[in-house]
Amino acid sequence: MPRLALYALIVCVLSVAAAVVSFTRGSFLGIVWVLLAGLSSNMCWYYLKRARQQKSATG
Repeated sequence: MPRLALYALIVCVLSVAAAVVSFTRGSFLGIVWVLLAGLSSNMCWYYLKRARQQKSATG
């Protein structure tokens, strides 16, 4: 797994956890955490797909 994809996955997991905690405490700040989770999830998929394409092009 590429390093940037791993970092994006970690950010995604942490932001989902922060969103859950935020919503259980009754704060609407969790919406920001959900948006960050979506963004980092897309970044993770992008870096995985890019690495897979580079690997197939070179090998």
